[in-house]
Amino acid sequence: MKYLFILSTLAIVLVAVSCKNDSTGKNKGWEVYGGSKKNDRYSPLKIIDTNNVTQLNIAWTYHTGDADSMSQIQANALVIDSILYGVSPKLKLFALNAATGKEKWVFDPFMVKDSNAKAWYFIMNTCRGLTYYTDGKDDQRLFFGASSNLYCIDAKTGKPVSSFGDNGKIDLHNDLGRDVTNFFIAATTPGIIYKDMIIIGDRVDEGAAAAPGHIRSYDVHTGKLRWIFHTIPHPGEEGYESWDDKEAYQHIGGANTWSGFSLDEEKGILFAPTGSSSYDFYGGKRTGNNLFANSVLAIDAATGKRIWHFQTIHHDVWDRDLPSAPVLVNITKDGKKIEAIAQPTKSGVLFLFERTTGKPVYPIDEITVPTETELAGEKLSPTQPWPSLPKPFVRQTVSEKDLNSFFADSMDIRNKLASYKTGFIFNAPSRQGTVIFPGYDGGAEWGGPAYDPETGIIYINANEMAWILTMVDAKKKLATNETNLEAGQRLYANTCMRCHGANMEGSGNIPPLTDVNKKYSEQQVIDLITTGRRMMPAMSQLAESEKKAIASFITDNKKEQHEKFVTPVRKDDEYNNLPYTGTGYNKFLTKEHYPAIAPPWGTLNAIDLNKAETVWKIPLGEYPELKARGIPATGTENYGGPVVTAGGLLFIAASRDGKFRAFNKRTGKLLWETDLPAPGFATPSVYSIGGKQYIVIACGGGKLGTRSGDAYVAFSL
Repeated sequence: MKYLFILSTLAIVLVAVSCKNDSTGKNKGWEVYGGSKKNDRYSPLKIIDTNNVTQLNIAWTYHTGDADSMSQIQANALVIDSILYGVSPKLKLFALNAATGKEKWVFDPFMVKDSNAKAWYFIMNTCRGLTYYTDGKDDQRLFFGASSNLYCIDAKTGKPVSSFGDNGKIDLHNDLGRDVTNFFIAATTPGIIYKDMIIIGDRVDEGAAAAPGHIRSYDVHTGKLRWIFHTIPHPGEEGYESWDDKEAYQHIGGANTWSGFSLDEEKGILFAPTGSSSYDFYGGKRTGNNLFANSVLAIDAATGKRIWHFQTIHHDVWDRDLPSAPVLVNITKDGKKIEAIAQPTKSGVLFLFERTTGKPVYPIDEITVPTETELAGEKLSPTQPWPSLPKPFVRQTVSEKDLNSFFADSMDIRNKLASYKTGFIFNAPSRQGTVIFPGYDGGAEWGGPAYDPETGIIYINANEMAWILTMVDAKKKLATNETNLEAGQRLYANTCMRCHGANMEGSGNIPPLTDVNKKYSEQQVIDLITTGRRMMPAMSQLAESEKKAIASFITDNKKEQHEKFVTPVRKDDEYNNLPYTGTGYNKFLTKEHYPAIAPPWGTLNAIDLNKAETVWKIPLGEYPELKARGIPATGTENYGGPVVTAGGLLFIAASRDGKFRAFNKRTGKLLWETDLPAPGFATPSVYSIGGKQYIVIACGGGKLGTRSGDAYVAFSL
């Protein structure tokens, strides 16, 4: 008993010492999206470590109360001065006591009523996080995007700051240099603070009718524009000559920073990743290399002037947006210390650049790629950049030997594969169907990697899913007068099919429309087309008669379908009149709806940047029904990112199985896992209060056919 008492006392002392082992000796927050402006998703906390992580329990759960059957939460919560700030499925901003989960205030940016006086939310974007500003005194502000507005909220009260913009908000349609009033635009990923400015990117439509994705800086106090960087260059600007059509900047959209920023605050260098220019899969109206689409940009944060850039894909027709902001890293190569950035890609490769010059850390080759295309007007780039090191962290091609052999229909998927264009990552979009692998959702995705400055290891979760891109001729307006049915079929094919599929069956993470008339009235469908909802962009550029025709088609309203279509009187932008469109975001699946390629379907990768070598690679996630059949862990598609800690741990949810896991960061060994109330398609936040460490994750589900949730769950010892 005496020895037991001594051992117990010693254990208490060790825990107390461990609790003091917070690197600051104070409360440690999570004040920036992604952990810090370095975008490293790293916490110096080590109260929770490899020895005690199995003792984690739920500290508190907060329910937002506004989930529905297909809602999501993708937010990375902020924790500042012991207050946690998050966003609900329906974009309510809230503040909690970060130690208890007790609600302090809620701000609801918008709600409208439908004709039956029921609550009806039109939510035009997913909000992945917030931006926090303080002057170090009493002024504390939160910025977040809801609908097409950027809101400025008093962090203490939850009230809009009326002196900012238009009574606390600015319309993101403004300040882009051309009229985009009727185009979809939203802030999905939060901006970043530099001194007294908030720098923002945006999400725009990926179809032809898209706003330009210019990067803007606003005064945090007034909301006045401070500078703008044209991602689609204007005459006289760097990159303008990379567009064959010199009027393209007045018409083409995209090239937007939808996935956030990183910042070297000391040097004043902003790093911005950009997406593809529109339309995603056909570039006949935007021939040329299309700078600054698909580029890593280094920008003077004070002035908006370009310092350097590197384009990772020339003339993108595969939707190879850069999925997350680069991470600020330090690399030791040949005995020399290099301040660098690491940019992961959907293609499953990692680009490394010296931070101030943009010089590649390892050689980048321009490889010869196929240029053959059957699509009239298309001109593919003859070369594409490819890093020599590190090696790709996902597979790059699909052949017959890569197919799934666990199911009886293997001959069916073999026959399908034989009918597609495959064998090379840069094969052109085609009518026969082109295998896109890695898929539209990566490789790397928007959750972003975690970087450990202690070891120089970067951790990237990745998808390994094949998708099929099939192009068809766009439907032309009938020469004779159309009915609403005929116009609706044409407009659906040219506007909606690229997401919802040729037969309204849905595709990828996009829901089917086959039973839409059982859920919504025709007027509600028209309203949804106008405003958008979640990942669906607003289509306010369509005339009312066009929206009515589409709604009559998808709701199968026979009476409306037989009426004469009223042709809108307007002058259409010829740049938006494309000869081809895609049939949807279609995954390559077995008849049982599992991936048609062999596992792994989702992975977690540890790469040593000093050696440019993979340290370990494991499947991330599992299918319980396959596990019960004795099939080894397959991994699953995953969304959201990891965090790495000084306590030797890597935390990640992200997988479709709804698990939250902790791994040994050095070996990849699973140390702890638990079931969440809904899958955590988000990145965790790590913080401490009063010597106690917490890990919180948003459990919104809703993707990949999973249940939706409304919970933020915090864990601690």
